[in-house]
Amino acid sequence: MSDIIFKTRNPLEAKQGTGVTLTKNGQTGNFKIDGSDTSTIQVSIGQAVSTSSNVQFNNVILSSDSLTVGSGSDAITFSDGKISGNVDFTQQVKTTQNLTTIGNLIYKSAVTSSNFATDFSNATHSVETGSTRFGESLSQKQFFTGSLNTTGSLKLNSVQISEISNDSTLTDQSQTALITEYAAYEYLSGQSDEKDYLRKSFVHTGSFVNSTTARFTALTASAPTGMTGTTENDFMFFINGMLIENDALTIQQSSTNLDLTLNTNSLGYTLSSQDEVIGFGKFNS
Repeated sequence: MSDIIFKTRNPLEAKQGTGVTLTKNGQTGNFKIDGSDTSTIQVSIGQAVSTSSNVQFNNVILSSDSLTVGSGSDAITFSDGKISGNVDFTQQVKTTQNLTTIGNLIYKSAVTSSNFATDFSNATHSVETGSTRFGESLSQKQFFTGSLNTTGSLKLNSVQISEISNDSTLTDQSQTALITEYAAYEYLSGQSDEKDYLRKSFVHTGSFVNSTTARFTALTASAPTGMTGTTENDFMFFINGMLIENDALTIQQSSTNLDLTLNTNSLGYTLSSQDEVIGFGKFNS
């Protein structure tokens, strides 16, 4: 005897919906359930939704106030217009519009930008202490590849520098100004008379005039304005290699010659035509 089958007059009907697929005997579609068929109807939603599955949605619309993902300190809450919690981006993040942060914006790695600008009135607003520090210690070097324009002073190793001066006269005698190459060159060029005078040192041989006088065909160097004039103390004279004491001689410059006169009474000897008299000192040439 075969099984008795009861068939309902008003069968149930299973219909597919958005994201839901019905399959029976290899066919998909809508099926009536009236008790006349023992086939299994499989309901599938296109992806696994177990606790260990990776679930993906093309679009999610929140119908309530918020959606919380995770728990504890790692929880991220999505609500209307904002995200609360720590968000780590493992790939690049691109924004097509302005990005505005109400709180602190903290980067744990380098920030790279084609143009970095702030709306602060000056850079001292960048940190709470009122100053901007480059680097974490004195051992770290900072490099500026372009021009550096400062409207205030500059402090180097606790020394205050107020300006870089181009004044070639150095009349200010400032202790907080650095001079340019031009200013140094122009000022030192103006001091050439003093340098040339101080470096003058020439040797000449005198000729016999009489027993107390030797004559040098040379001119003494003229001291520049502001320096002590040339005297016998700027020379050393030797007779046959023996130094003559300066308090036993006098010099007299004429138009072309320098006459050396000896105090023979103090020296205890006189000159002869065979003596060699050498003068060394501030001759002009």
